[in-house]
Amino acid sequence: MKKVLGLGNALTDILLQVQEEDLRELSLPKGSMNLISIEQAEYIQQRFLNVRRRLVAGGSASNTVTAITQLGGKAAFIGKIGADEVGDFYRDDLKKNGVKPILFTSDKMSGCSIVLITPDGERTFATYLGASADLNADDIQKEAFTGYDIFHIEGYMVQDNKLIEKAIRLAKEAGCMVSLDLASYNVVNENHLFLKNLIKRYVDIVFANEDESFAYTHLNPVESVAKIAQECDIAVVKVGKKGSYVQQGNNMCHIGAITTSCTDSTGAGDLYAGGFLHALSDGFDLRRCAEIGTIAAGRVVEIIGTKLSDDTWEEIRRICALYRGFMQKYTTD
Repeated sequence: MKKVLGLGNALTDILLQVQEEDLRELSLPKGSMNLISIEQAEYIQQRFLNVRRRLVAGGSASNTVTAITQLGGKAAFIGKIGADEVGDFYRDDLKKNGVKPILFTSDKMSGCSIVLITPDGERTFATYLGASADLNADDIQKEAFTGYDIFHIEGYMVQDNKLIEKAIRLAKEAGCMVSLDLASYNVVNENHLFLKNLIKRYVDIVFANEDESFAYTHLNPVESVAKIAQECDIAVVKVGKKGSYVQQGNNMCHIGAITTSCTDSTGAGDLYAGGFLHALSDGFDLRRCAEIGTIAAGRVVEIIGTKLSDDTWEEIRRICALYRGFMQKYTTD
């Protein structure tokens, strides 16, 4: 089985359930990711002081590699934290979930992402990057990629062009397949040309939701997945309750979403990528990869946050084992 290395913002999620008028008052576009100052972070937390909150170790790429280890795979995560209790919590959470932490330390406070969840399950991010923003090209050395087969990056990291270019170059030199999650439509809008060049030159797998794919191609999902597949090896466009489209070359398939009650969509795309990459590393075909990703995403939207129960992970592992058995029987016959 192949090993996956993730690179992303080491952020602790602060999950808050709010109303849509709260977002309007804070001037935060619904469904967006917004970088905020430490003063803004303190203001938002103070404003919702009486709202029940939950803390979980998060960050897009971290969520993805954690899903991979929970499914039985092997993964590591590169990020930067502060020398504080939140940073210690973050490191311990990675270890607890079987992820090898490759964490650098900054003088700044550890980063956090305030996740504002509206009644329809949509999430809006107000992110104080803190220490995570101090991760830079000098931190990334070729030894980190030794022994890994897939390098997965969250799109939120593209603001630091030097960091991403160096990391991807070293990953390619180490023989890694490169996977990129486009992360947020406003990230795509702000970094369109850089992403375009990056994907065409280096990226093997692109994950995008409907809004991100439209920001990237200005096309509908079916046309968008075909367009992105011309620029990389495997393109994935997720369309919420309508499922997802996956294309490699001229071969495109549609996978329906599982029927579920959406409480919080936080982490749905991250866990989809985790399920997909785990299945891919296990030798499954693209449809099976997308199905495993869909199941993981469908389960996480039923809960607040991104941490599935042990029983739920065991359920998904059983499905993977069932698929693996079918695959082995088919190839043997």
